[in-house]
Amino acid sequence: MIVDAHSHVVMPEAAWRFMAGLVASRANPIEDPKLPSDEILRPVTERHIQNMDKVGTDVQFISPRPYAQLHSLNPSKVTQTWTRYVNDLIHRQCQLFPERLRGVAGLPQHRDSSPKSCLDELERTVKELGFVGCLLNPDPTEGDGTPPPGLGDPFWYPLYEKLCELDVPALIHSASSCQPRESYTLKFINEESIAVIALLESKVFDEFPKLKIMVSHGGGAIPYHMGRFRAWHARRKRPGTFDALMKKLWYDTCNYSEEGLEFLFKVIGPERCLFGTERPGTGSAPNPDWGRDYDDLKPVIEAIGWLSATDRKRIFEDNARALYHRAFPIKR
Repeated sequence: MIVDAHSHVVMPEAAWRFMAGLVASRANPIEDPKLPSDEILRPVTERHIQNMDKVGTDVQFISPRPYAQLHSLNPSKVTQTWTRYVNDLIHRQCQLFPERLRGVAGLPQHRDSSPKSCLDELERTVKELGFVGCLLNPDPTEGDGTPPPGLGDPFWYPLYEKLCELDVPALIHSASSCQPRESYTLKFINEESIAVIALLESKVFDEFPKLKIMVSHGGGAIPYHMGRFRAWHARRKRPGTFDALMKKLWYDTCNYSEEGLEFLFKVIGPERCLFGTERPGTGSAPNPDWGRDYDDLKPVIEAIGWLSATDRKRIFEDNARALYHRAFPIKR
């Protein structure tokens, strides 16, 4: 089985129209947040499934489009309304194709709110909608103002406590960027890098030993700079090794180059990596050297000769089953 643990929802035009009206009115008044009918939603979702079939993906985890989560937009009611709407839409798509799709929740994070404001929606999506995890944005200001404390700070503890209670993982993934000097795709990498170090230099995993965190896009820039952080760790006479700390986290393969993926597997190890492509998304563009899209990563991983059959099975399936156990309930 090929499990793509990192992808995002494909929505019909009607959903984007609802978003436009919600933003324009600033949720005052709120238009009826009625989901598109199955007559509208099914063809859109079928095209998504066909896209999966084209690259040999059996199951895909879908979450909100990060750059369109509206976390920095005031008032917070806009974010809350939009987040619930998109989560409900994802749920309906998963109902239409239960063998192929799993829901990963967006959280109604907001620039002026505590993570406590997200707990009810997280619980709703897991307990009522059957979602298997959530996204976690380290900077809901989206670069427009002072960001919250790093992910190692007790500020985030209420969310970690709820994640452990529900036994679901969070996927670290920033949202959009309000800074002209930093596109949203660059902010993804920057925030992931900051998040990794913030978590590993904190007491989070001592306080929450059952906490499950996956980092998008291969861990940001940190695996590429392992030597620097090994040295930093040694200079500060910290116990253990930086490499061991890195293995407290999980990482996806959403890195669109052979060299990058091989490096990730060598530095981190196949036992902590999950297949993830974000397809369809930024990587859905033709790579002239491959003769297929950048986000068609299955053949890339299969072509890495030193990976064993066990390694590949871990990356493609077993690690997703271990981390996202709610995605594959035991049938009795």
